[in-house]
Amino acid sequence: MSLLAHSRPEVCAPRGDEYLADVLAGPAHAGYANLDHAASAPALDAVVAELAVALPEYASVHRGAGRLSQITTARYEDARATVADFVRARHDDSVVFTRNTTDSLNLLASVVPGDTVVLDVEHHANLLPWTRSGRRVVRCRDTLAETLAALEAELHRAPAALLAVTGASNVTGEVLPVRELADIAHAAGARILVDAAQLAPHRAISMAGLGIDHLVFSGHKLYAPFGCGVLVGRSDWLDAAEPYLLGGGASLDVAPDESVRWQTGPSRHEGGSPNVLGAVAIAAACRAITEFGFDRLGVHDHDLRTHLDAGLDAIPGVRRLTLFADDDLDRVGIAAFTVDGHSPREVAEHLADRGIGVRDGRFCAHPLMHRVGAPDGAVRASFGIGTHIEEIDRLLAALVELTA
Repeated sequence: MSLLAHSRPEVCAPRGDEYLADVLAGPAHAGYANLDHAASAPALDAVVAELAVALPEYASVHRGAGRLSQITTARYEDARATVADFVRARHDDSVVFTRNTTDSLNLLASVVPGDTVVLDVEHHANLLPWTRSGRRVVRCRDTLAETLAALEAELHRAPAALLAVTGASNVTGEVLPVRELADIAHAAGARILVDAAQLAPHRAISMAGLGIDHLVFSGHKLYAPFGCGVLVGRSDWLDAAEPYLLGGGASLDVAPDESVRWQTGPSRHEGGSPNVLGAVAIAAACRAITEFGFDRLGVHDHDLRTHLDAGLDAIPGVRRLTLFADDDLDRVGIAAFTVDGHSPREVAEHLADRGIGVRDGRFCAHPLMHRVGAPDGAVRASFGIGTHIEEIDRLLAALVELTA
């Protein structure tokens, strides 16, 4: 059965033991090749099916005695538990549902009791909010080892409450060594926050095993639409801070003199009616990806990525972007590149005219784009569970046509 919603039921001919066509979506549509998963990934069949069940029974959560309210509350809280299992959270970690990764990071930034250290190559969502807690920006170095040393030196130079890093770059796809970064942060008395917006759809995450104190990601990049994200992590900062959204749900009791006792736990920061269907969608995606298996997903990622890299490197005038000079770093299914003599928008429009969807621009990571020598932007191709090698070949053929 296809994992992707609205895909054709046929399967591609196998390309060897590691090719996953028998469990992925049907072959690429002749009319469109979606290579923009890093922006928003298409919904999985399991997500659509779960929503089809939940929608007719949808009601408000937590304070209703009626049957539908009880059912919806159970689904919402089950989604919280499913997310915790998906990222292997500790038993006492909080799971707070938010609007998206940006919202999650702004929430955490509002509760951090001290300085936050961050690299200059982060997505703006993991760069700009930390000004609220005292942001200290470390310049990324040429190699990963040099960058880790610079972070370690900064953390030991002056006390910091938090090290905030991406799990995988939204521009180049390069994966950072989270366990090593966690050890560096903890040795300096800081916590670590991992922006897993691009990591979670591609790699298994164990917060407990990797030493991650706080983790954020978005549903819409995890094959789950409806504008919902999560913040998972230690609850003490969250319980000690003022509620993120003041209103019903966050308040435990409001006295006649308007003095307020606030909730503790996730409800403290989920004021108002939550995005129940968004949470249900995320949980369904977590279950479907887990069932599919991260080992198989990793093989699929690797096969498509190496095929794409080799094809891009063989086209004159095409330059792939990388953060580090290291040639042995893991990468998720993202590749950004420039084409000599053509603006990123020109390249993207050429591809769009041929039914290939990519992203162009600066990807909400402007300092990073300066660092990699593409201050005016680049083109980004990104893929996921339902992508087929034929779609990669279509992209490469279109680029050959453009540069001929």
